Amino acid sequence: MSHGPGEPRKRARTGRVVVLLAAAMVATVDLAAKAASEVRLADSAIDLGLLQLRLAYNSGVAFSVGNTLPAGVIVAITAAIAVAITVYAWRRAPQAGWVERIAGGAVIGGAVANLVDRARDGRVTDYLHTGWWPTFNLADTFLVTGFIVIAVLHARPERPMNTPEPAADHHPAPPRTNEP
Repeated sequence: MSHGPGEPRKRARTGRVVVLLAAAMVATVDLAAKAASEVRLADSAIDLGLLQLRLAYNSGVAFSVGNTLPAGVIVAITAAIAVAITVYAWRRAPQAGWVERIAGGAVIGGAVANLVDRARDGRVTDYLHTGWWPTFNLADTFLVTGFIVIAVLHARPERPMNTPEPAADHHPAPPRTNEP
């Protein structure tokens, strides 16, 4: 099968659409979960065994680092990071496989969801509590998981590319027979 002249552009477009769709899905799910948490968990927590659903707010970044900084500074820093991640994923998407594209979308979606949440009132809504780890949200989970997947994919040794198919004008030799 030969690839036409538009094939690289189609692959780039498809890759970028996958990244953006994954990001939109992650951001939507997380923002919906945050809105539901603020309503449902305002006066109580839900015990699920190893995990509790408990409403908390984080005015800093990871592990409340920077919680004394003005909200505008944190929004600006996280926005710059989100833009950098998006630019990287956008440029990488044409060469990336499906797993890396979805992981990139997860990172972007998580970053955008936390950014949108923080831009509203200067803090991020958290609702997943373990008792042994700081309270977090789905966006955090998607961010960390996406980064880990991308790191693992980039740490693997490269595998050789598939053997190229014969050119379109190449005709295989007819099968040999023992008959004259």
